[in-house]
Amino acid sequence: MAKYLLKRIFYMILTLFLVATITFFLMKMMPGSPYANEAKMTATQKAIMNKQYGLDKPVIEQYITYLAGAAHGDFGISFQYSNQPVSSLIGARLGASAQLGLQALVVGIILGIIIGSIAAVNQGTWIDSTATIVSIIGKSVPNFVLAVLLQYYIGLKLGWFPIAGWGEAAQTIMPTIALSVGPLAETARFIRTEMVDTLSSDYVELGKAKGLSRIEVIRKHTLRNSMIPLVTLIGPYAVALMTGSMVIENIFNIPGIGEQFTKSILTNDYPTIMGVSMVYCFGLVVILLLTDIVYSLIDPRIRLTD
Repeated sequence: MAKYLLKRIFYMILTLFLVATITFFLMKMMPGSPYANEAKMTATQKAIMNKQYGLDKPVIEQYITYLAGAAHGDFGISFQYSNQPVSSLIGARLGASAQLGLQALVVGIILGIIIGSIAAVNQGTWIDSTATIVSIIGKSVPNFVLAVLLQYYIGLKLGWFPIAGWGEAAQTIMPTIALSVGPLAETARFIRTEMVDTLSSDYVELGKAKGLSRIEVIRKHTLRNSMIPLVTLIGPYAVALMTGSMVIENIFNIPGIGEQFTKSILTNDYPTIMGVSMVYCFGLVVILLLTDIVYSLIDPRIRLTD
């Protein structure tokens, strides 16, 4: 176990290093300037600004400085917000993105388990067909399209929930629904497939022969065993929701890191772009590691080895 963790941590550090390197040099190749009023700036003013942000130094020196700072969680100063550390910008917005992603993940997985279980138990019926159609639609329709439809019909026409904003519980409902449809559809499809296979297994037939009711067989054997592999999907789900929330945060005017990332791209705010990219990458590698560890704990058949 210890050897496996050390190996995974090494690969995590290597992945973060590669992402930091690629992101840094991609930023250097981006067209345009990080200064909004560059056309009105004199050569002297540009030189002062470049010196202030360290852009007057050789690229290799800038790269080494960036790596040294990133290793300590310091991603530099934002170009868009004068004298504002990127780490502070991300920290102030991380809570909203985390809350939205967590809500969507929980809602999507719970509803997906329910729909997938009902479909498997009623295999071959109209209920199964309806659940399959719902899963296909959920996977096919982009979440930003659903977000706009929710805003127009639920928010504007019916007036049930606020169209945009953040801070109140009611303002989180529509963006949560828009983000949760994807994991809901994937979970429902996955649970249905696993349960259909499990329902025909020997131990389920043995449980029925022992006199267990249908509900007991489903709850104690079928559903429980079908949910174990689902753990491996929760990690990628969580990261996908964080990255997928970029557009949703802009549509619903949510002050999260996704919205900040989009604004930074439009203004060529290189330090913020690189900082948010590193936060996403760090979240991905940590969640994947935790998923492997949890999976090995809940399923005794799995052992973490090198």
